[in-house]
Amino acid sequence: AAHPLVTVEVSVDYGLTDIVAERFDAGIRIGEHLAQDMIAVAISPPLRMAVVGAPGYFATHGTPQTPADLHTHRCIALRLPRLGNIAPWEFEKEGRVVNVRVTPSFVNNSLHLGLAAALDGMGLAWLPADLVRPHVTEGRLASVLEDWCPSFPGYHLYYPNRAAPSSALAALVEILRLRS
Repeated sequence: AAHPLVTVEVSVDYGLTDIVAERFDAGIRIGEHLAQDMIAVAISPPLRMAVVGAPGYFATHGTPQTPADLHTHRCIALRLPRLGNIAPWEFEKEGRVVNVRVTPSFVNNSLHLGLAAALDGMGLAWLPADLVRPHVTEGRLASVLEDWCPSFPGYHLYYPNRAAPSSALAALVEILRLRS
């Protein structure tokens, strides 16, 4: 509203799009996936993943106590284009990093479809904590292995390190910039 002459176009995909080659002014990515030759501005607080399942799932299949226990559970996995395969579930506790390649019973390429599958009791899903929080709060999902799920850098708006961004991009950066 403050910039009525500016048009913002949004293109959503889970790949690591080359914004220069695709002629985008900027992109948004998780902080740990940024190229070093880009200027990055934090636009969200740190994020956390959560392992969640429906109460009925836990009643039938039990509750994992460690990430290794996930190998005996039905898991809802996410396939990301940038990886070309199933995304590993990443955990850390007391400096110990564990990446679990679950054997999925259901694979999809959408966080929201994975959430729907978890809500339907199809298995355990590894999803952003912010996405599942309302469902956990209302008792539709339960979160497990919380002490194994640390935070990591949140979303960043990034753009090429060139002389000066356009006035429209500079305005977008200021609007989206995370304020403490």
